[in-house]
Amino acid sequence: MTPISRRAWATINLTALKKNLALVRSYSPNSGIYPVVKSNAYGHGMAKAAAALKSAGVALSGLAVATMSEAVRLRELEPDLPILLLNGFMTKEELRECLVRRIETVVHANYQLPILEKVLAEPALGEFPRLWVKYNTGMNRLGLGQQHAIDAYLKLQAYPGTQLVLMSHLACADAPSTPKFAKFTEDQRERLSQAKNELVTRGKQAVETSMAASAGILQWPETHLNYVRPGVMLYGSSPMAGQTGEELGLQPVMTLRSRIIEIRDLKVGDAIGYGATYVCERDTRMATVSIGYGDGYPRSARNGTPIIVHTTSGIVKTRLIGRVSMDMITLDLTGIHDAQIGDEVTLWGEGLCADEVARSASTISYELFCKVTSRVSFSYID
Repeated sequence: MTPISRRAWATINLTALKKNLALVRSYSPNSGIYPVVKSNAYGHGMAKAAAALKSAGVALSGLAVATMSEAVRLRELEPDLPILLLNGFMTKEELRECLVRRIETVVHANYQLPILEKVLAEPALGEFPRLWVKYNTGMNRLGLGQQHAIDAYLKLQAYPGTQLVLMSHLACADAPSTPKFAKFTEDQRERLSQAKNELVTRGKQAVETSMAASAGILQWPETHLNYVRPGVMLYGSSPMAGQTGEELGLQPVMTLRSRIIEIRDLKVGDAIGYGATYVCERDTRMATVSIGYGDGYPRSARNGTPIIVHTTSGIVKTRLIGRVSMDMITLDLTGIHDAQIGDEVTLWGEGLCADEVARSASTISYELFCKVTSRVSFSYID
């Protein structure tokens, strides 16, 4: 078979992933760590990411995912590590599946409590894994109100051998310098602290708590508590408004690349691409690159979005010009005289922080990573 040249590919640097995990440990030395590998490890590949995190030399308390199917798949990959199902169970069958597969699940709504009581009363099912009771301190997505969370916790505590964690989730931790958001975070932290104190008083036992994800880990040490749940920072991108992962000392894990498939010279007034969204204000040398929104490059990327071209003389930063198509983008080669057809182009990753690209596309790096499609080939280095 004739070899097919790569048109778009992602390189996943597992060494960088491990170094980002080590940074989590340095920020929260006294907390257990549940790395979040939901959504196929933020688009990086759950199997490879989980294995790398487990082998990184940093003690893990477990791994976290969002959906039941992710939890089942992860248990097949990792038979020993605790697995936390962040979105919890909906039915008795799902709860039993969690029990059989030793999956820790979140209790976040009143409808789950009668299901729990029925299953907990079935001794033949064996020892129950740790349960996480989610208290809604202000995020208002999932979680029980204060009194319901306290009552649920105390009710579950009465079952022999049940291990519990009181958890919540920060809504505005990404903007600590904004007074309104800083107060919001402090209020959330205080609500969780008050609930914990009441549980200790009424339940006569120590209470473990968890609140911080990536932004909390980086900016709110008082929210680290017993367990932290790092997500996007593991993959080298920033959870903080106005800061890139590079500025935070994080290393990019995914590098997305493609190559130039056409070069042409245009005159002043020539338009490029669908909708003629870019009209040349000078004589322009342009390149067409074999990647588009069909591969996961964001269609919302504006004119001027940064891109790197790898030429024979070195690495040159240039910009997107023209609307993103399904299979192609166009970029400015003016002044880059040695660029050739076949030269590689970096869309984000090593040398070009995904957070910078995301800003130009009016999105966040999380979405860039998760939307890379199956047309892109993946390779892993460690």
